[in-house]
Amino acid sequence: MELKVAETRLARRLRRKMRIRKKVHGTKERPRLVVTRSAKHIYAQVIDDTVGHTLCSASSLSPEIRESLKGLKKVEQAKKVGGHLASKCLQLGIKKVVFDRNGYLFHGRVKALADAAREAGLDF
Repeated sequence: MELKVAETRLARRLRRKMRIRKKVHGTKERPRLVVTRSAKHIYAQVIDDTVGHTLCSASSLSPEIRESLKGLKKVEQAKKVGGHLASKCLQLGIKKVVFDRNGYLFHGRVKALADAAREAGLDF
């Protein structure tokens, strides 16, 4: 009789991540918007994969918006981060992006960030 090893959440997320990354690739015209979340914070970067450069980034730790996030729930913080990132992208002339949820389910904070970025003017 074989013993099955319990699969961790991280292993499942990394498998989903690899499945997504096979299809999603950022270019100069349409860079990749990557979302990473931890237990306390959320981070987003816009990356040009052809040269491997981060064009702009925002997080719940960004000095520009950190004070305005105090006392908010994590989903509300994600909305503010998404709006802030979209405004930075529009200043750089980036209007279209490819969304990379990084293996996370499109739910909760990830969805809130994506919806806020769309409302602020990003197209994906």
